[in-house]
Amino acid sequence: MHLKIFMWSYIVTAISLVVAFFYGGWQALILCVILGILEVSLSFDNAVINATVLERMSDFWQKIFLTIGIVIAVFGMRLLLPLVIVWAAAGLPPVEAFRLAMNPPADGAAYFPDGSPSYETLLTDAHPIIAAFGGMFLLMLFLNWLFEEKEHTWLSFLEKPLAKAGKLDSMAILVAAVILVLAAEFLAEEPEVVLLSGLLGLIVYLAVNGLGKLFENPETVGAHQDADAPQDTTAVADPSAGQTEQAKASRNSTLVRATGKAGFFLFLYLEVLDASFSFDGVIGAFAITSDPIIIALGLGLIGAMFVRSLTVFLVRKGTLAEYVYLEHGAHWAIGALAVILMVSIGFHVSEFITGLLGVFFIGAAFLTSVRRNKRLAAEGHAEDAKLHV
Repeated sequence: MHLKIFMWSYIVTAISLVVAFFYGGWQALILCVILGILEVSLSFDNAVINATVLERMSDFWQKIFLTIGIVIAVFGMRLLLPLVIVWAAAGLPPVEAFRLAMNPPADGAAYFPDGSPSYETLLTDAHPIIAAFGGMFLLMLFLNWLFEEKEHTWLSFLEKPLAKAGKLDSMAILVAAVILVLAAEFLAEEPEVVLLSGLLGLIVYLAVNGLGKLFENPETVGAHQDADAPQDTTAVADPSAGQTEQAKASRNSTLVRATGKAGFFLFLYLEVLDASFSFDGVIGAFAITSDPIIIALGLGLIGAMFVRSLTVFLVRKGTLAEYVYLEHGAHWAIGALAVILMVSIGFHVSEFITGLLGVFFIGAAFLTSVRRNKRLAAEGHAEDAKLHV
């Protein structure tokens, strides 16, 4: 299964490295490898969240996400989106922005000899706009999850009381709006620009997420409601197999795959989510290289392909059902990333910190899930022993 799922990622990686070598020699090849690793390390939580959405989509829309979606991810999010941001923030046409990107100052300076800013400088100057939009989108995703009732809780001392507080209507919007106002007031040099960008991020989240729910079939909604009901999780599979097959079957049986308009809006939701996650990767890539071709090859083709393959792997293996706290860790990682993006409006935050926080939350959630499975397996053996006495 591993080879089948990751085969195209390996093929695309090999082709990308060959193209990078012929484009810029060994230096370009090494930069591509570094950027690919950067993207995967920053986006593991993205893969987990993608998996929670992808398993709700029909096979058709899953294939669309893995084919057309990868084209959008590579050329749209990693190549065209930065050009559009430079165009919107600096008033430069995308063609002119691309020319600047392909012809940086010879000495790597932030400005040309005539005093005009480089492409990297223009994109960096637009960071508050990017951070406000992406931060609000991710923050809404995190808060909506945080304020809802859950079958399982990981950080129970926080998740249980916050789930109760979530019974207040629009709690997530209220908290997100307060954070946006505070960030614009105390961190932004241009508060009105940050407010507008953050508001757009909030609107896009509400629109895409709301439309997806609007076009869900009644059966789908009922299935999700059933999924929220308490499940019997005391029975587990053979601990030597290391899998909770009953949990997987229960999760799969309560999911009715979204088709038609519901599938389309889930696809849009995933693409906007991918864009929000890609912002920090694109900005961080400029600390390594300002060449948009190498960035597209490393972040886009190599990184994005592996993130999508990892998403499919999580869905096919039923990993989210087997390790029940993994989804929790991913959401906490998203919350941390959202806060970092908002803070970065006024202060520089190293991408190294962002990546480490994501790895920390995912790793801690995984280890906690493993301990839970071992505990349930031991309790199951104890119950079997009592029955045979």
